[in-house]
Amino acid sequence: MRLIILGPPGAGKGTQAARIAESFGIPAISTGDIFRANIKNETPLGKQVKEVLASGGYVTDDITNAIVRDRLFEDDAEKGFLLDGYPRTSAQVDALDAILAEHGHTLEVVLELTVDEDAVVARLLKRAEIEGRDDDTEEVIRERQAIYRRETAPLTDVYSERGLLVKVDGMGSVDEVFTRISEALEAVARS
Repeated sequence: MRLIILGPPGAGKGTQAARIAESFGIPAISTGDIFRANIKNETPLGKQVKEVLASGGYVTDDITNAIVRDRLFEDDAEKGFLLDGYPRTSAQVDALDAILAEHGHTLEVVLELTVDEDAVVARLLKRAEIEGRDDDTEEVIRERQAIYRRETAPLTDVYSERGLLVKVDGMGSVDEVFTRISEALEAVARS
């Protein structure tokens, strides 16, 4: 299965992506995890990304597309993958289409986790405190939410027009949300 999980920062995409990937035996590919690893290792990319994230922005399409392309060409992604945090813009949608076409593949489903923004902000502030994420202040979190609404949320229209979008309520316990996701994916697989 080749799928994308969408939703605003803090919607629980990473948590659910790991469970979905395990369930389907595919890699969960998170651009955020790739960026954080580069920041931690203080690579040139990591330093560049850290600066962008500290201001509440997103990394450029060129950098992100190159990282995703490299990752999708790894052996473990040949039979499928779950993308978390990508694509974020219409230019990235086009880049992903081109990357998949190189392999003769297409997407099968795009999951969108729908959540309450204030609840997500509270969740992210708590996570920042627990995990020591310096870049997760309320101001930065709200700016990321605004960027998501402006740049990424319109992608749901693109994928809806293609008949790929499946909306899932992202509020509730991890298990409740995963049950809803599993039921949605089973319905897609049957159709």
